[in-house]
Amino acid sequence: MATGMKRSLTVLLFTAVSGAALAAQSYVPHRVYDSARQSFSDFEAMAADAAASDLVFLGEQHDDPNTHRLELAVLEALARRKVSVVLSLEMFERDVQDPLEHFMMGHMEEAEFLKVSRPWPAYRTDYKPLVDLAIAKGWPIVAANVPRPIAAEVAKTGVDVLKGKSDADRKLFASELKCPLDDEYFERFTRAMGGGHSAPGAAATDAAKSIERYYFSQCLKDETMAESIASAYTAAALTSSHPVVVHVNGAFHSDYGQGTVARAKRRLPGKRAVVISMKPVKDLDGIDPDREERLAGQYLVYTIGK
Repeated sequence: MATGMKRSLTVLLFTAVSGAALAAQSYVPHRVYDSARQSFSDFEAMAADAAASDLVFLGEQHDDPNTHRLELAVLEALARRKVSVVLSLEMFERDVQDPLEHFMMGHMEEAEFLKVSRPWPAYRTDYKPLVDLAIAKGWPIVAANVPRPIAAEVAKTGVDVLKGKSDADRKLFASELKCPLDDEYFERFTRAMGGGHSAPGAAATDAAKSIERYYFSQCLKDETMAESIASAYTAAALTSSHPVVVHVNGAFHSDYGQGTVARAKRRLPGKRAVVISMKPVKDLDGIDPDREERLAGQYLVYTIGK
């Protein structure tokens, strides 16, 4: 049987059984907090708001299973609302966009695609359901991130290494980089890296320079993903009156509307972004987010962590 025909049958099978399979799954415990209203809401109200936006950022905790189930639920909620979705993923890098599209069109078997696309270790449980749903719905999928070797080079030697890249490599990362060292995002990154507490001296200077290099690597990822999102939105707007780009990334990239969010909005002025921050907790009762936590996203989705 031809690969394309097998893919068509696979998509039909996925569409036919997905509802039954999801019905068989146990309920994913969660609570949705609406930060603007400073009160708990419900999942469908959040999904309706997301459907009315232009950009949706799903900020995940990579190692939490319930987070990934809820991400799929968000996509399904948008599908029920007949939204023209573009799925953008931190988990795939720009240099695998071509094999990703061949896989989506049924020109490549999944096993072959996974051999060349460097999927994250938990792809089959965490991200395959998102990809499968997008394929079943005919949604574009964007390999949004900068290739890891390039980001690693920046972290090791600094951002100037990008100046010597070939024209081919330059297509793999954002053409415009704005990485200020005096904003709240850099301060948050520095705190996360454990900086700001060293004794004065050469060691402290070296540590600060190291943090800056790692920050430039982080910023390179944010800028590249933001450029990918903006390009995908612009392309989708040519054929849809209201596309919604749903970007999945680690929560640090999108919390507080910083990182990838701010850089995408810079490229898409006037477009509305909804940030959904997934927050695994041990107990869903007694949650009372303070002002700092509420600022992380328009919606905070609490779920029982592993």
